Amino acid sequence: MHADLTAVPGWLVVLVAAVAAERVLELVVARRHSRWARAAGGVEFGSGHYPAMVAVHTLLLVGILLEVSLAQRPFVPVVGWAALGLVLLAQGVRWWCVSALGPRWNTRVIVVPGLPLVRRGPYRWLRHPNYVVVVVEGLALPLVHNAWTTALLFTVANGFVLAVRLRVENTALGAVT
Repeated sequence: MHADLTAVPGWLVVLVAAVAAERVLELVVARRHSRWARAAGGVEFGSGHYPAMVAVHTLLLVGILLEVSLAQRPFVPVVGWAALGLVLLAQGVRWWCVSALGPRWNTRVIVVPGLPLVRRGPYRWLRHPNYVVVVVEGLALPLVHNAWTTALLFTVANGFVLAVRLRVENTALGAVT
């Protein structure tokens, strides 16, 4: 069995590429925010899990295209359109999180001592709303084109990464608040 990426609909390739481009934009913003945080005395916590997190998120995007190609997954309109709506909603909430945290948002756990917890935007209701976004997107994005195996594998792998990430972040936030 080999991957025939010509069997993947062009619109799905565009969607996955758009999400990949959004991830690159996140990294650009995170790099700028990292410079700000370090200049303000920020301390990074738990960087050891970061490569695994990047790998899991990268494999999500690759997995979608491979699964649709290899397993010849059909588009199921009722699931696909609902999933696409969730993906778009997740992107909006993700950037609401970035906006609410301002320069304190990062893909790494860098905490500037002395700053209070942010309690605006979605942080009024949840301590870690961006991780809710990651979970929703990790399920919804593959289901846009019925890549349910990728959704399942990402959810399990992300669960392990997220368990570590939450422990690191909660420890870091507790150390400075």
